[in-house]
Amino acid sequence: MSHLIGSSATAPSSPSIRPNGQRAIPGAQQQHNHDGFLPPPAAASWSSAFNLNDFELASRPRPGVHYDSPYSRSIPSTAPGSPRIPPLRQNSGSQTPRVRPHATTLNIPGMTRSKASPDGRIPDRDVAAKLVIIMVGLPARGKSYITRKIQRYLSWQQHNTKIFNVGNRRRIAAGVAKPGSGSPTSATNRVDVPTQAATILLNGSSKGPDIVVEDDHEPSKLDLNGDAAPHVKIDQSAKFFDPNNETASKLRERVALDTLDELLHYLLHGGGAVGILDATNSTIKRRKLLVEHIKQREPKLGILFIESICHDQTLLETNMRLKLAGPDYKDKDPVKSLEDFRARVKAYESAYEPVGQWEEDNHLQYIQVCNTGYSPGLANTHKSGQMIDVGRKLVHHRLKGFLSGGIASYLTTFNLAPRQIWITRHGQSVDNQLQKLGGDSELTERGHIYGQALYNFMTYKRKEWLIEQKNKIAQSSFPPLPGDNTPPYPDSEIEDKNFCVWTSMLRRSVETAEYFDADDDYDVKAWEMLNELNAGSFEGMTYEEIAQKYPEEYRKRSADKLQYIYPGVGGEGYLQVISRLRDMVREIERITDHLLIIGHRSVCRVLMAYFMDLTRDDIADLDVPLGILYAIEPKPYGIDFHAYKYNEEQGWFDELPNYKPRKTVDRNS
Repeated sequence: MSHLIGSSATAPSSPSIRPNGQRAIPGAQQQHNHDGFLPPPAAASWSSAFNLNDFELASRPRPGVHYDSPYSRSIPSTAPGSPRIPPLRQNSGSQTPRVRPHATTLNIPGMTRSKASPDGRIPDRDVAAKLVIIMVGLPARGKSYITRKIQRYLSWQQHNTKIFNVGNRRRIAAGVAKPGSGSPTSATNRVDVPTQAATILLNGSSKGPDIVVEDDHEPSKLDLNGDAAPHVKIDQSAKFFDPNNETASKLRERVALDTLDELLHYLLHGGGAVGILDATNSTIKRRKLLVEHIKQREPKLGILFIESICHDQTLLETNMRLKLAGPDYKDKDPVKSLEDFRARVKAYESAYEPVGQWEEDNHLQYIQVCNTGYSPGLANTHKSGQMIDVGRKLVHHRLKGFLSGGIASYLTTFNLAPRQIWITRHGQSVDNQLQKLGGDSELTERGHIYGQALYNFMTYKRKEWLIEQKNKIAQSSFPPLPGDNTPPYPDSEIEDKNFCVWTSMLRRSVETAEYFDADDDYDVKAWEMLNELNAGSFEGMTYEEIAQKYPEEYRKRSADKLQYIYPGVGGEGYLQVISRLRDMVREIERITDHLLIIGHRSVCRVLMAYFMDLTRDDIADLDVPLGILYAIEPKPYGIDFHAYKYNEEQGWFDELPNYKPRKTVDRNS
């Protein structure tokens, strides 16, 4: 016992607050003056042995004891307070400089705002949140289709995204194509055939969905012809892609790195969030070279491999034939071109190494998209992520970050089933007549008549579409002949599809669908996420009233409608509508049925912007008046687009030939 007592005597004891402010401090000389002040800073080492229970017991008031501690009294003073010393940036815990990257978190425009990213986009300091997507796969496996879909989806969510196509740069460097204005690998300058069926931008504008950055430091353009005469072009036949052709391999490697440098400059200095390198990258050697090049330039950048795998021979044959209209074979003999392209594919196949063990050993994230066919090379890749036959099967490995996870989820929704997607606003409402914002008013009599006409027209078009599809199958050959751009998944027997009708939860939208709801052949569902943009405190007001009563708010909205958020409880802006429609778009991509969306102006604008790949400057000003019906038919390389205008006298819809979206003329339309 004495040993224990002796041991405890040498241990530091907990401090206690004593009468008159005197404090017992272990290991320090006791103060005998009763001045009531705290001990000097040098004596603060006692805090490491501080015990909360002891403090509570010692600090309880006891009869007859006067406490004169600074913790128990307040001394009024007329002296000026000490000047505030602002905190200095420092390193907590150690004197060594910070070596780990900053934490990366969510960056969702319209949903997240921070000091680092007031607009919700990925700030420049969050380099680790930016993403380099490297496509992998043999030719004719759908890589370009996947890249375009990803680019459109991310750009629609306001993440600056751009495609960098190595093949385009190769053709320019080899002298078989002419560079357009701007970057030769830019998605906005690419003219692949068949092109997206809807190159539909406001006022005929040719700019793409991303912010075009003027680059004064663009990587130098390679000239694969070297000292050859200007009119001499490098052979771009299958021999050029033979892995045993060392000269051609080195040239293709140089083009790939040059394209990658352009991509990296876009991410690091051009405001980009995601850069997509569209190429085969079919060997471990090439992928290792790309990773090392990226790490050398900026080690914190995220890297995601996406491999597209297809073993469906019928689909492959279709894709190969579609390639004959592409830039490598345009205006050439289709029979010889198809033979050459097959030889090119075989050249790649001889050295092809699927994504898998090397990426896993090096802790790299990847997604594989593949079909259900068996491939010996994929027998041990169950831990990876592949995309097969545009989403039939998807496997992923070590996905990190919001963007990578969102891309994987989006890829699972892909389908090429022939179907139609219709978008329109509700019929005329009472608030439309009064030009009031928002609200939940019912339809006018004209609005109810519009709903009936819409039902009649949709029933007719539904039957017409079925007849057209059956005629196409009867008249077409499969695989299709050169120039036949039929979908790669034509059904041998097409039956009448389900027809879904989606409305918002607001009365004017629900009432427009009343005739569909009365027909058991239509599946009607109301969604809250399809509700109109909430105008907050301005609900029920007209634009004129807002301009008169709140001129500053009116000016702010006019200056930037996309970023503007209506004040008051529940107030929204277009970025918030985009965020709440993100899952809706994935569902639209997933379903194989026909779909009619009866929405509102802001909702229709946002959905149209997604399908048409509109720029962020166009979304909030897109003209979507009452009485216009839009038809979108997804295709392997884009969409077919048609617009119809309501003919009130005839109770029908007339097609508008060569219709192109334009900016709003009447804000109350």
